Amino acid sequence: MSAKKETFPKTVGIVVAVCLVCSIVVSGAAVGLRSLQQTNAALDKQSNILHAAGLLEQAKGDIAGTYDAKIERRFVDLNTGEYVDMPADYDMYKAAKVTDKSIKVENSNVGFQRRANVASVYLVKDDSGAVSRIVLPVHGSGLWNLMYGFLAVDNDGNTIRELIYYDQQETPGLGGEVQNPDWQAKWDGKKIYKDGEVAIAVKKNVAADNDYAVDALSGATLTSNGVQNTLDYWLGENGFGPYLNKQPWKS
Repeated sequence: MSAKKETFPKTVGIVVAVCLVCSIVVSGAAVGLRSLQQTNAALDKQSNILHAAGLLEQAKGDIAGTYDAKIERRFVDLNTGEYVDMPADYDMYKAAKVTDKSIKVENSNVGFQRRANVASVYLVKDDSGAVSRIVLPVHGSGLWNLMYGFLAVDNDGNTIRELIYYDQQETPGLGGEVQNPDWQAKWDGKKIYKDGEVAIAVKKNVAADNDYAVDALSGATLTSNGVQNTLDYWLGENGFGPYLNKQPWKS
């Protein structure tokens, strides 16, 4: 008799009920953890900015506190190089997908089709409150996908201190070496502009006294080209060039 009671509709009903309960549990967990995920994402971003700012070791585990004390986020109109006011939740990467908040990118080598009209920048303050570095968000194509990073520039607007890539999908041991601390250290002190033009270059066999070049990654020509194209764009007239030229942080 018991075997006959296990009808097909009853079995389907049990399966549906189990699936429904599981869906509710998963959905509830996702909603409940959303706040924690957002907090962790914010801390990760702050950590990378502090790394570019040269303050990560100083933070000593207090990422949020150090960020709040030392970093000021501002918004820059990339067309004019001037500061503008934007909502605190403004996202330049989301804005790049909106036609009236972005422009079409003519340089196809950079790997993206549009860039936002307004970009975030992060001013690094010393103990006196003066700006010591400016951290610029940059991104561009690598071998496999877009690479996202932060470029830290001295307050002279021309001297690089850090180039930190925090999101990349390059081949480990080859293009993935963009995250190797030894390669990152080579950027410190390099100059961006010469005679008003972007002069910083990524190329092979760089002489030790070359202030305008960094060694290309061994066996990763396309990744190295991607870094070059990224810097050419973001430090040029369509990127942060007007901003670095005007240097409004000194006003």
